[in-house]
Amino acid sequence: MAKTVVIDPVTRIEGHAKISIYLDDVGEVSDAQFHVVEYRGFEKFCEGRPMWEMAGITARICGICPVSHLLASAKTGDKIQAVQVPPAGEKLRRMMNLAQFTQSHALSFFHLSSPDFLLGWDSDPAKRNVFGLMAADPELARAGIRLRQFGQTVIELLGARKIHAAWAVPGGVRSPLSEEGRTWIRERLPESRATLDIALNLFKRFLDQFGAEAEVFGTFPSLFMGLVGKNGEWEHYGGHIRFTDSNGNIVADGLSEDNYRDYLGEAVEPWSYLKFPYYKPMGYPDGIYRVGPLARVNICSHFGTPDADKELREFRDRVGGVATSSFMYHYARLLEILASLEKIEELVNDPDITSKRCRAEAGINNLEGVGVSEAPRGTLFHHYQVDENGILKKVNLIIATGQNNLGMNKTVTQIAKHYIHGNEIPEGMLNRVEAGIRCYDPCLSCSTHAAGQMPLHVQLVAGDGTVVDEVYRD
Repeated sequence: MAKTVVIDPVTRIEGHAKISIYLDDVGEVSDAQFHVVEYRGFEKFCEGRPMWEMAGITARICGICPVSHLLASAKTGDKIQAVQVPPAGEKLRRMMNLAQFTQSHALSFFHLSSPDFLLGWDSDPAKRNVFGLMAADPELARAGIRLRQFGQTVIELLGARKIHAAWAVPGGVRSPLSEEGRTWIRERLPESRATLDIALNLFKRFLDQFGAEAEVFGTFPSLFMGLVGKNGEWEHYGGHIRFTDSNGNIVADGLSEDNYRDYLGEAVEPWSYLKFPYYKPMGYPDGIYRVGPLARVNICSHFGTPDADKELREFRDRVGGVATSSFMYHYARLLEILASLEKIEELVNDPDITSKRCRAEAGINNLEGVGVSEAPRGTLFHHYQVDENGILKKVNLIIATGQNNLGMNKTVTQIAKHYIHGNEIPEGMLNRVEAGIRCYDPCLSCSTHAAGQMPLHVQLVAGDGTVVDEVYRD
């Protein structure tokens, strides 16, 4: 008899979602769906607002990575004003984005995912969270909190606020870094580097311990997309779009965000509010691609900083070149923190970083603009159309998490097929399905985190719609 397993809500991610797992007549998994069950409608209610307000407005889409929307919006405004951002303005924007990578990736690794690694997939769900981590290894938990605090404080030193700082604007940024801020960053960098080294060594040991999970947590061929620099190096702010395949071959390169509609399609499904972007030349759903840390380390030739490049070479040796397992998102996330810290160190010693010439000003010179930036979770596009007065007529946002939607669904299906056989649903399997989603660190809104015991609702539904079994965990 066909049945359905429902996991609702999915926890330790940003936002609300549920998972449905469909069983066939003999109790084997036939399909799975990752549903995003909330609707926010930012694109629509931005219409009618002045273009100059968009950086501040769109930063409020998310409380975890507001800098991503701030920068993508400011870059779109640069295009509409047709201005060249002063060198100091670009370097300051880059520093804030690197700080955001640091704080967001630290949150994902230490707060959301490391309880699975340190406490075990089958451990008591009431303790498998950041508080359980604090009890089991308080020194590591404290170091992770301080690493995230470093990134948050750099953002505050630049934008005067830890979150929702309306600091990057069309044409540049509102203010430079102060000398006091520069001194603070220099003094705190060594501690952050030391914490990152501990986390990297810890995760490498996890790789030996969790080989089985790494094998089935989203191991499949796909394209990878992201920004690279002019020499193919890792990029997070400028550069151009590149697609590669699972063998490392370049599928498309030198693409501009301005004509993203030529190569990106956006499909919709009736069971989710999240769009399903795909690589248009290959069609839907064959044009599946992944973005974010795993994609960025797969598509780039090198980071461009000594220690991160050394770790990248080891990463590629371990995974055999191109990493196709989504479990390796965690590893790639740590490499990006390392690269971010090294690049922050370079920028903090750059004379331009305290220059007061950090903004160009102009009026409306174009009626349309597309901006792109790498968010911690992947490539982010903002596309605005305005009237002669700069009032927004249309807004389209392509969010990183949406671009991983096909990948997340494929990951859930793969894990469910591996661990579910019949009507038995062990706790460890449920957590593994959720953990497969957590590899992508999805950001569905900005509000939901599980503190304490994980709430879970599982239903077994027969083919005729009858609920034949049900489990609650409050």
